[in-house]
Amino acid sequence: MVLDQRQLPGATVHRTLGHLPEVAEAIRTLTVRGAPTIGVAAAYGMVLGQRVDGLGVDEAARLLRETRPTAHDLFVGIAEVERAWREGKDTLAAAAAYERRLVEECHAIGEAGAPLVGQGARVLTHCNAGALATVAWGTALAPIRVAFRSGRDPFVWVDETRPLLQGSRLTAWELREEGIRHAVIADNAAGYFLGRGEVDLVIVGADRITRSGDFANKVGTYEKAVLARENGVPFYVAAPWSTFDASLTRGDEIPVEERSGDEVRNFAGIATAPEGSPVRNPAFDLTPHRFVRGFITPDGVLAPEEIEERLKAQRPLHP
Repeated sequence: MVLDQRQLPGATVHRTLGHLPEVAEAIRTLTVRGAPTIGVAAAYGMVLGQRVDGLGVDEAARLLRETRPTAHDLFVGIAEVERAWREGKDTLAAAAAYERRLVEECHAIGEAGAPLVGQGARVLTHCNAGALATVAWGTALAPIRVAFRSGRDPFVWVDETRPLLQGSRLTAWELREEGIRHAVIADNAAGYFLGRGEVDLVIVGADRITRSGDFANKVGTYEKAVLARENGVPFYVAAPWSTFDASLTRGDEIPVEERSGDEVRNFAGIATAPEGSPVRNPAFDLTPHRFVRGFITPDGVLAPEEIEERLKAQRPLHP
């Protein structure tokens, strides 16, 4: 059962997914979203492919890999269960172990990053990198949650995150549920508040991080990183190890998903652009590592130049 994130904040709707094609469609349509969450969904989708749908391992993996190209966690979740399947091991146990490890890592991210969030700190974030995107705790929101529970009373500037409003719909919903102070702002207002000195730090999540530290995240992240550096505000990226892709060196090697122009052309059934106007809709953009102060990982806050060596010490996670 999954929470249909498309319905938030207006309604809380849970959907039961009983077959692998249903899981694939839920990932493709953003019923479930957020790199770590879709990795877990794909892991359990592999289990359904084996136990319910009677698919072969190659076909099951292919159907899920074809859903979305950018988030590395998707491919890691598939690979974790694929490995168990090929070795004749319990696939459900493999999926559950992957989910547990992810939750533990996100909690560790919160503990590692919380010292960056001082008393009353004003944090800008982009898109949704909370529990909805990661099963529990979040990535970008994890340090904020830990700081809040420690009594530090942080404040969050929530980018609305066009065109699908994952910030205003989802991040604000999570923060309101937990009682964390926040304000939703238009994406284009971030520079205004950064320029006025009303932002102390920026924390975002990521969908794929190369070994150099170049990374992909929701479109609009790159401009926040540039504006943060221009205004002397530290910019951090929070992610579990499954988001790091040790096989890639540069950001331009990351495949960037481009989604339907209808997501920009219409909103809530109302036309927001003239009929017939061409639309480009990249779901992600690429931020060079030079704009990043540090990566908040389960093992602490790392400078970009530390990532490659640390990845060598991790067990291989890439497919």
